[in-house]
Amino acid sequence: MKFSDIKGYLLAALAAAAYGTNPAFAIPLYEQGMNPNSVLFFRYILGVPLLAAMLLFRGHNLTLNKHEHAAVGVLGILMAFSSLSLFESYKFINSGVASTLLFVYPILVALLMIFFFHEKFKYTVAVCLLLMCSGLGLLMKTPSGETLSPYGCLLVMVSALTYALYIIIVNVSHVVRNIPTTKLLLYVLLWGCVVFLAMIPMGSPLSVPTKATGWLNLAALAIIPTVFSLACTTRAIQLIGSTPTAILGALEPVSAVILSVLVLGQTITTRDIWGGILIILATTLVIADKSVDKLILKVRKMFPRRH
Repeated sequence: MKFSDIKGYLLAALAAAAYGTNPAFAIPLYEQGMNPNSVLFFRYILGVPLLAAMLLFRGHNLTLNKHEHAAVGVLGILMAFSSLSLFESYKFINSGVASTLLFVYPILVALLMIFFFHEKFKYTVAVCLLLMCSGLGLLMKTPSGETLSPYGCLLVMVSALTYALYIIIVNVSHVVRNIPTTKLLLYVLLWGCVVFLAMIPMGSPLSVPTKATGWLNLAALAIIPTVFSLACTTRAIQLIGSTPTAILGALEPVSAVILSVLVLGQTITTRDIWGGILIILATTLVIADKSVDKLILKVRKMFPRRH
């Protein structure tokens, strides 16, 4: 294996693990009286100057044309609601479980592409749906045996759906494809800030941390799961491609679960672990669909039919 490949896999793993730190930094802020809308506003607004500095350092301009503004505006609104519904779900269900449930988004992408963009249905998708439903069934129970908060689960599903729509638009929009990734995220964050400000008169007042540690958590949210994760993901895709990078994204819920137990003191049951494994397996099969098909074809060639 080439050194560049090793570096790419390492960066992809770091990106996924970094994104999984979201609940570890967000939940302590809730304990200081902040609401999800405030946490996300500061997370986004603190990330803006960092991304702008990265663009200027690379010699990129910061402007968009009117067509790009319209497309990025839609993406920014989708991302804002995806983040907001996920962070809101942390108030109702275990954050590690929420992060695992969120990982159904690649399957939603596959289904939406089949129904609305006429992609060919594959048996792999059907298998993945079965695995995903089994995993969801296991995760829907609390450690005491009670049913998980339906509202909390609904919030995660809304987050997964809006993120799936975000990914599809990025993939199918010719306008968006021509925008550098860092610049795209910069404007997505700016539009997100607009959404969070608009939520203030709707019952989500802006609040600030009551302790210095709160500002450290906000800075960490802006740097680690936002800017650092993006930079690692972008470089990993350049080195090893999008499919291996996406597959290593399975480390995202793993890191979220570990931090939920070690940092937040939350409880994860054996049932949760098996449910998470099934969802991650289903997602991996969807992402590696072409590779799986090639493997099946090779196996079939090894054992030709007898007539």
